[in-house]
Amino acid sequence: MKAQILDISGKKTKEITTKLFEEPIREDIIFKIIETEKIKQPWSHKLGAGMNNSASGKINHRRHVWRTSYGRGMSRVPRKVMWRRGTQFSWVGAIVPSTIGGRRAHGPKGIGKLKKINKKEFEKAFLSALTFTNSVEELKKKYSSLKNTEIRLSLPLIVEDKILELKTKDFFNSLKKILGESYPVAIKKKTIRAGIGKLRSRKNKSNAGVLFVIGNKEEKKIKGIEVIKAKNLIVTNLAANGARLTIFSEKAIEDLEDSIFNKKTKEMKDKTKSKKEKKK
Repeated sequence: MKAQILDISGKKTKEITTKLFEEPIREDIIFKIIETEKIKQPWSHKLGAGMNNSASGKINHRRHVWRTSYGRGMSRVPRKVMWRRGTQFSWVGAIVPSTIGGRRAHGPKGIGKLKKINKKEFEKAFLSALTFTNSVEELKKKYSSLKNTEIRLSLPLIVEDKILELKTKDFFNSLKKILGESYPVAIKKKTIRAGIGKLRSRKNKSNAGVLFVIGNKEEKKIKGIEVIKAKNLIVTNLAANGARLTIFSEKAIEDLEDSIFNKKTKEMKDKTKSKKEKKK
């Protein structure tokens, strides 16, 4: 596949041929890999929630001992002491799920199990996710503000490495020229969430923004834009909840090709070498 490389002003400088965006889109494999890459459960309860007793002491169930419920006709539910007068106690059920303020029964855990991913399946999903980001229809599904606008972008968006040397103001000006009408979607913006979610540790919400993929040895840090190195790129970055608007640096394309395609040829050469050495 031939892809255009754009300069700082958004004009075409040259063309390159790459195999990265030739894989057919397989949404089933993409979303399967995204699920396996999840290691955190965002809705888990706090560790030890409902197990902390503010009142002093717990009930005892043995006979002939201090602070026992034996012979009182009380159910054997774990309880905490609210007050006492001499040998008289006021107990309230605690800890177990059936009591007020008790822990949750089988609630979601904070960290899930790391699932194994088949290498060939991951490579297929990764390449499929790269072509997924080139689909204009999928981009419109992801970014609702682009539904009624005409996207005039030469996808995939590959920019020359010179853009990384620019200062912040010049960097954003060049992004405006490259993205055109779709520029407002590129910058991450925080807004305060409506409703009761504000009280549940998710006060702010933000849009997806643009993903800027750079080379392994390149460095860039800009507020409002997610920058990621080619070696750290995974399927979730590209295709979680729809196709992500993605910009690649020229060096990032080289590093991705080297890690995916050249790695296979190296492995094949090593295998043949080892076979020849065994024969000798």
